[in-house]
Amino acid sequence: MFELKTIALFLLTALAEIAGCYLPWLWLRQGKSAWLLVPAAASLALFAWLLTLHPAAAGRVYAAYGGVYIFVAILWLWSVDGIRPTLWDITGSLVALAGMAIIMFAPRST
Repeated sequence: MFELKTIALFLLTALAEIAGCYLPWLWLRQGKSAWLLVPAAASLALFAWLLTLHPAAAGRVYAAYGGVYIFVAILWLWSVDGIRPTLWDITGSLVALAGMAIIMFAPRST
């Protein structure tokens, strides 16, 4: 159960971060409204808050989160940008997820 909760929390965290960065990108690169900065700031605040919900040490959480971020960014590439991931994109994402699993779920002595 701990593993599923951790992964779900990481997925939500990644979506919040990517959305918070994508909205300013739309404003700066595609000339969309500057009002997109308001939900972007809220999304980035949500991202930071979600990272605090993990019971593990902060450095471990940040390191492992990076693997999930890579995976979600590739999904974003496909679903939002409309660019189909390559075999290398998928392979790299799976390697990153394996790294996350090793960091977060390896047995530890307490």
